[in-house]
Amino acid sequence: MPAKATPTPRSSGILLHPTSLPGPYGIGDLGPAAFAWVDALVRAKQSWWQILPLGPTGYGDSPYQCFSALAGNPNLISPELLVQDGLLRDQGVAARPSLPEDSVDYGAVIAFKTRILNEAWRNFRAGSSAPLRPFFEKFSRENARWLDDFGLFMALKDSHRGAGWQEWPRDLRLRRPQALEAARQQFSDAIGSHKFRQFLFFSQWRRLKTYAHEQGIRLIGDVPIFVASDSVEVWANPGLFLLDDEGQPTVVAGVPPDYFSATGQLWGNPLYNWEKLRETGYAWWLDRLRATLQQVDLVRLDHFRGFDAYWTVPAGMPTAEVGEWVKAPGADFLDTVRRALGSLPFIAEDLGIITPEVEALRERFQLPGMRILQFAFGGAPEARFLPHNYERNTVVYTGTHDNDTTRGWYSNLPEGEAHFMRRYLARDGSDVAWDLIRAAWASVADYALAPLQDLLGLGSEARMNLPGRPSGNWCWRFTQSQLTEGILDRLGDMTELYGRWRSQDQETNHGC
Repeated sequence: MPAKATPTPRSSGILLHPTSLPGPYGIGDLGPAAFAWVDALVRAKQSWWQILPLGPTGYGDSPYQCFSALAGNPNLISPELLVQDGLLRDQGVAARPSLPEDSVDYGAVIAFKTRILNEAWRNFRAGSSAPLRPFFEKFSRENARWLDDFGLFMALKDSHRGAGWQEWPRDLRLRRPQALEAARQQFSDAIGSHKFRQFLFFSQWRRLKTYAHEQGIRLIGDVPIFVASDSVEVWANPGLFLLDDEGQPTVVAGVPPDYFSATGQLWGNPLYNWEKLRETGYAWWLDRLRATLQQVDLVRLDHFRGFDAYWTVPAGMPTAEVGEWVKAPGADFLDTVRRALGSLPFIAEDLGIITPEVEALRERFQLPGMRILQFAFGGAPEARFLPHNYERNTVVYTGTHDNDTTRGWYSNLPEGEAHFMRRYLARDGSDVAWDLIRAAWASVADYALAPLQDLLGLGSEARMNLPGRPSGNWCWRFTQSQLTEGILDRLGDMTELYGRWRSQDQETNHGC
């Protein structure tokens, strides 16, 4: 294993969501494979592991549509670590259904994980792993501000067979105190179970994060600008969103047509009541950002455009083509965040329609913007995505979770655009994914990242997400045999060649 890296202005990393990790339980998790992945990043001389949002996923299994902006996804809890902690027996974990190795069957995985997590809760209540009890109680006290509402919200969803909160009885939907207290009494065990799952998730994540830091690997997280309509945040804080008297959104979020979609993207999320948020000193947002920064080191602010102005679509519209831009309090908001946090450890996702006002907002707060190499050569090529136009305060990607893999993208590229790419990169396109990786790593951008699919040279079958497709997303996983030492060493050599990694030994030798 190479010597541990020390921070440098230039660095690089890999985008891989934990669900895509290998393992025997149908979905990547926070167990041994995640620790092995950190070791792989070290061997490849990387500095960063970028992930998608870690929240509990809802409809469509999207990490961008979660039941909570603060909670963790119980499906990422490692069964093997539960066995190590004495909460499960080996035979209970071994009795798992037959699950695919290279994709996630969410229905089967959720059923399996729910069964073993319920068993872990029963065992815990019966006295198993007694040393964990004071830690669970401490976790519950310290996180009560969000955890109490979350536990009740999830217990109520269970009792209503997963129905969204807008479909619950009116007294529960509108949070009448008497109805809530009765629900707390009736569903106390289910509430405790959901709180315990959160304790397990954050305990396992903390172990993994600590290990990554010990190996010199830092973490990039992701904060979607909007939250899901069916989330505890909207149910518990309706005044912070543009809702009617019955809790239904009056307008919803999206973006107009762009190079991702000819009809725009209709996300459907409720929009913020920014005036109300401003009156509270953006307290809800500060809580959210602080919580995320306890999990990761650097945060990608998804849809940074929306902090300057956001696209409002009337509720009930079939696409995002009809709507209007409404101003948001970008500078006031970021000033408040900087004062509260002491810094702005953020990446601005400035893709799509970017106005001079958005660019000025990003530059005022010196946030690195994003550049996607696929956008430099395909679709409607934009000059700002070509490497010779980059500034240093930039994060360059070959592609993101919303793009096809580079190999899949190139296979559908019109010949004229493909020819331009080959001329620009001085390559023949036979190893196109690594051609773009080299261009990213060689650029002046301070940060260079690529999805693991591009390192593996995979085609469209490994695409993570197709915006606008209602199902079949977020399923891809790699298998351990795909990630060879040769691939890791090839990336390590490229990373060192382009000055994105410097070992402690190199620092010492340089000073002699």
